[in-house]
Amino acid sequence: MIDVLVVEDNPVAADAHRLYVDRVPGFRVVGVTHSGRDALRALESTAIDLVLLDLYLPDAHGLDVVRAMRGVGHPADVITVTSARDLTVVRTAVSLGVVQYLLKPFTFATLRDKLTAYARFRAQDGEAAGQAEVDGVFGSLRGSENLTLPKGMSGETLDAVLAALRAAPEGLSAAAAAERVGASRVTARRYLEYLADNALAVRKPQYGAVGRPEVWYRLSTPAR
Repeated sequence: MIDVLVVEDNPVAADAHRLYVDRVPGFRVVGVTHSGRDALRALESTAIDLVLLDLYLPDAHGLDVVRAMRGVGHPADVITVTSARDLTVVRTAVSLGVVQYLLKPFTFATLRDKLTAYARFRAQDGEAAGQAEVDGVFGSLRGSENLTLPKGMSGETLDAVLAALRAAPEGLSAAAAAERVGASRVTARRYLEYLADNALAVRKPQYGAVGRPEVWYRLSTPAR
């Protein structure tokens, strides 16, 4: 499980964020605080993987909380949750290692997508085979909606293939994906390979009774 600290000065919003996070598989809220001071105390006393951090706190700016975290060597990742649209603030957040920047107001689906993208990023370890795999690790934080598609590929078809994979946790072959989305096998394989190259899906050989194994694809699994 990914243990989350919610830091939000508005109690109603904090409770909503807690409920949202707890609805996402692989995540659980282990603490809720309403100030920067209490957030730092919680980080000292509780094992926390991810901080869902409001930037406008009553006693400190959220980015100052991040600076304090890094100053004492706390490794927890940070997703900011804020209404701040100042691009200077965004750039500062990036320079401090904030992994996602989520604007208020937002829906559950938006937060869910941010968290699942983060989980894909966190789940990857080992040694990269090359630049493409390194790029895929960084790309996994962006989520599919921000991927730059190669010429001839459409966002609508990509979304359809993603939906087919979500409905088949055991995975799909290119032929099965093609049948579900109403595309040719070649087209389905192209999109599946694209998702795998960008760390949004993983390849898995499926061995049958005879012949060469068939490649199956499934969505990258969030860390549990």
